[in-house]
Amino acid sequence: MLRSLQLPIIQAPMAGGASTPQLAAAVSNGGGLGFLAGGYKTAEEMRSEIKKIRGLTTAPFGVNVFVPGENKADEQELVSYKAELAEEAKRFGITLEAEKWDDDEWEEKLAVLREEKVPVVSFTFGCPSREVMESLQAHGSFIIVTVTSKDEAIQAVQEGADALCVQGMEAGGHRSVFRNSKEADDQTSLLVLLQQVRDVVKVPLIAAGGIMTGRDIASVLAAGACAAQLGTAFLRCPESGAHPVHKAALADPQFQTTAVTRAFTGRPARGLVNRFFLQHDATAPAAYPQVHHLTKQLRKAAAQHGDPHAMALWAGQGYRLAKALPAAELLSLLREQLKEAWAERMVLDL
Repeated sequence: MLRSLQLPIIQAPMAGGASTPQLAAAVSNGGGLGFLAGGYKTAEEMRSEIKKIRGLTTAPFGVNVFVPGENKADEQELVSYKAELAEEAKRFGITLEAEKWDDDEWEEKLAVLREEKVPVVSFTFGCPSREVMESLQAHGSFIIVTVTSKDEAIQAVQEGADALCVQGMEAGGHRSVFRNSKEADDQTSLLVLLQQVRDVVKVPLIAAGGIMTGRDIASVLAAGACAAQLGTAFLRCPESGAHPVHKAALADPQFQTTAVTRAFTGRPARGLVNRFFLQHDATAPAAYPQVHHLTKQLRKAAAQHGDPHAMALWAGQGYRLAKALPAAELLSLLREQLKEAWAERMVLDL
């Protein structure tokens, strides 16, 4: 599946609206592999997007879903955090939602993936059981599990994953750690992590984390990956569903850096450092999806008010290199940059 791609480029599944059928189809039609994000949608909304992309491309595509974790949140920490956010809610004249736990319609989404015979299925936030993977593989799906450490890689391969997406600490959006605890968040950079994972598993590896240019793609291919997964690079494309305020922030000089925080969702995620990030990062509990639900209306209201300082502005470390180009043009640019990088590498090899 991965080695048959015309371009070794995968568009990352970005939950929350950025990944659209139009973006995924443009990438698949351009020779890469486009992805839909199943997270935060109902199972039927996910099915609707699968049908839409099939109307836009005959090429393979993928769908990503979140693996539900255990409900181990500290209730007192959640109560305290909700009280802390009361002033934020007052700022926008809204009511905070309940800090509830749910499984993001896990079983219902698995049923849709089987029924729709999705070509590629990837998992984030954990490793599904061998039974789950085999049930999808029996319906023709190629299975990818996102990992952030060699131990997670070993577990995913033992359970039957066809390939791994190796996520370095440079990546934007959520860290795909299996356990949501501060002790579990490995901060290994992508190139080092690729080497560590290559030493312990033999399945194809996809590199993710801070990849923005063809030269970046050449580097991870040389390090042993069979494809590169790019998310932030596609955020400013017109096909991206990222909010206009989010797109503008990627090029706004007032945002100087990215960092990892639990302030918005209760899970570690990398984004632009803004006011909300600075004020609430230290006190945010490791409680997902409770914190996600708690802040959901806050983030929505901030976007409606055009206020980037209370939005989750997910971005990888290379965000300044994101270009406002149609996806097809961006793919062409990446292709040319990759060819140039390989040509230089061949000269050096001689």
